[in-house]
Amino acid sequence: MGEFAEALLARVRAARVALAAAVAAGDAYAVAMAQDELDDMMRLACGHGVAVEAAGTDEE
Repeated sequence: MGEFAEALLARVRAARVALAAAVAAGDAYAVAMAQDELDDMMRLACGHGVAVEAAGTDEE
């Protein structure tokens, strides 16, 4: 996997973590921001053929 794909997957993981934290905190603004970041990263990954399933989180 190239550096670009690795960096993109790291951003997806970070956005997922931020989204979960914002939801847990009940912070609607932070949820919207994190969801926007996640949407942007997913769109970018799709456009570059990066498999996002590889960017799972440690959540159970």
